[in-house]
Amino acid sequence: MKNSNTHYDIVVVGGGLVGGSFAIMLHQLAADAGLRILIVDARPFNASSDKTVTQPDFDARSTALSWGSRNIYEKFGLWSDLSPHAAAIRQIHVSDRGHPGVTRLQADEMDVEALGYVLENQYLSQAIQSALVVSNNLEICAPAQVVEIQHQPDGMRLNLDSHNGAQQIDCSLLVLADGGRSGLMESLGITTQKHHYNQHAIIANVAFERPHQGQAFERFTDNGPLAMLPLPDSQDPDGVTLHRAALVWTVPDTDKARTLSLDDATFLAALQDRFGYRLGRLTRVGQRNAYPLSLMEASEQIRPGLVLLGNAAHTLHPVAGQGLNLALRDCEALASLLARQWQINSSEANIRGKEIGSYRFLESYLDKQAQDQQRTVRFSDLTTRLFSNQQPALTLGRNLGLLSMDLLPPARHWFARQAMGLR
Repeated sequence: MKNSNTHYDIVVVGGGLVGGSFAIMLHQLAADAGLRILIVDARPFNASSDKTVTQPDFDARSTALSWGSRNIYEKFGLWSDLSPHAAAIRQIHVSDRGHPGVTRLQADEMDVEALGYVLENQYLSQAIQSALVVSNNLEICAPAQVVEIQHQPDGMRLNLDSHNGAQQIDCSLLVLADGGRSGLMESLGITTQKHHYNQHAIIANVAFERPHQGQAFERFTDNGPLAMLPLPDSQDPDGVTLHRAALVWTVPDTDKARTLSLDDATFLAALQDRFGYRLGRLTRVGQRNAYPLSLMEASEQIRPGLVLLGNAAHTLHPVAGQGLNLALRDCEALASLLARQWQINSSEANIRGKEIGSYRFLESYLDKQAQDQQRTVRFSDLTTRLFSNQQPALTLGRNLGLLSMDLLPPARHWFARQAMGLR
């Protein structure tokens, strides 16, 4: 930290993809307004602004960015660093295994370059951290743990255990963006509403015999949804080109351990049976990990002096790729409102802090985002439930729906806009 003043206008707990993106947006929108922002993160920050390109790691984890998220990152100057590492999604092929229902979403039909992009997390994190460390009026305290949060009449007080020892920080507004498993929400008495899907997501990178050519696949099977997302090609140690894709394979909880324990050849054979041969033969699978799946929504997203962002506010099923994209839209909305409110009261320093932390102001943010949040949560949840249910009537209905979307452009365009993260 750069000085001993312990009061900040806004403190962001969590400097990852959501918290870091929010801080960049807010910093740029309020660059000339004198807004003091502090980021607190449990992990050490990479203090380098170096943006050296490295060879993709076959096992690197990745994130799906919608077209709307690409536009947000472009607006705030990050897309030029991200685009060289992104695989464009030019077509989404949606199908139901063993049934005739199928639809295809095309980028050219929507008059865009791509419906979305798939980007390895290492490049996304690198671009965000590089932008943060060179920003003026934006300070970083990392690594540091938030030990306690206390509500104050004019904001929040944080007790930190940092690399500089114990510290006490006051702020007008605290933004919690440290993920859905944070103990801070529980310590504040914020409960969550959860729906467990009784499923796990098997996450891995795979390689195919043929290049994906910008195709993403949403394949619904009797065990649950399966997504195959395009990744940039990489090379093995012998210089052989690997046509990579990111796999999200939903399996029942009871199948998780067995699926993870399969040797590579047996795993690939089972996956090939589920996915088919649209990209030829599967040739390789990397490291596999499994994550329990649930829909989680915080009972409170705002309090006086407090707002939740990202997985702290809502955690969605990953197969529709909506979680981070919704969070980025929340971030932009909140940052825009904060910057505008701060500038409106720019001549009254004693009013500015009270205004940006007031429940009435934060309620205006939530009112602005409520429809987007509800629509996106419903879209993700209903898609998951509908395509995980094997009752004959529902199977018939969803296949008729897929066929209808393929034949009726308005229905297909509506579905595409949901996938693209457009309001």
